[in-house]
Amino acid sequence: MSCFGACTSPDIYQNCCNANTLCEFDGTLDNVVSEPIFVQKVFDAVLFNLQGLKTVANQCFSPAIPRGHRLKRVIDIRCNRYFNPENVEDPANLKLNINTTISGASFIQHSNGEEVTVVGPDGTYSERVIYADTRSCDEQGKGTPIFGTQNISITGDVQVALDLLLCDRYDHEVVFTVCANVNIAQESNPLFLTNFFELCMPSTQHSAFMPRFAEFCNPMCETRLATNNMGRDLTLCPDGTVKANLIIALCITCEKKIIVPVQLCVLSTGYVQLSPQASAICTNFPQLFPDQLQEDEKEEEAEEDECCECKCVCETVPCEPECPPSPKPKNRR
Repeated sequence: MSCFGACTSPDIYQNCCNANTLCEFDGTLDNVVSEPIFVQKVFDAVLFNLQGLKTVANQCFSPAIPRGHRLKRVIDIRCNRYFNPENVEDPANLKLNINTTISGASFIQHSNGEEVTVVGPDGTYSERVIYADTRSCDEQGKGTPIFGTQNISITGDVQVALDLLLCDRYDHEVVFTVCANVNIAQESNPLFLTNFFELCMPSTQHSAFMPRFAEFCNPMCETRLATNNMGRDLTLCPDGTVKANLIIALCITCEKKIIVPVQLCVLSTGYVQLSPQASAICTNFPQLFPDQLQEDEKEEEAEEDECCECKCVCETVPCEPECPPSPKPKNRR
């Protein structure tokens, strides 16, 4: 949502905005109903943290320090992963290439040898269908263990920024920031990280769906001066260029999941209702989602649809008047 269109931010001139929560609850439990939803359930998962180190010597930073200034100290060092949104295949993008093998089970393949992949919660084909003979553990009412090995190859760059405190000839202090793209590894010689894991797999015999295997990782980086000493790790060249010796740590969190499609019953307060932005021309607009029907409303509709049969016995009793028309149905949102 645009911060300027709906003014979700307190100040429209701010660079950041607040998201719309979409859902509201007035606290009345009478409005809470049960809803069936078809979702992906996490049957088992493992989480682990990995760390990779990279040492860098005499890394050049830019821009150069202005003339007439001297370096007093380093205020802060920041590190961020590099990403080019205009080219997802840019070799400078920090990439994690994950290669996972498992034992005790296998990934289902097509006839041409390609692994079968299905759409995950992220909307991409990020899950692989997995199979194992689980009959022995099914008889005990337990899951089947599988074991895996994960190899992560890291390539690309990170962005390092140094906040320097400079002092001019009049002893006026100023903060000056220099930056550099630091290469972690080339595609021809990536940085490797390896770990092992164990997961529990549900039955493949008592289910209409095969379980799925999902994995994802998220990297971040931290950096510091190699020896934490500015005199040893920083060099100021005659032209004002700053060179630094750094230690860069890649901190990676990975998760492996066994996913099973299930149907769940959840408590709901109703469908999301947004207030649309005003239009100067159109007066009516169609709805995006169907109405939510409650059980009591279904009963009322059934009663309204019932035929009213009036029997007249004209010989002894005068005919009763015809049944009154059915009441108009309630307006529903």
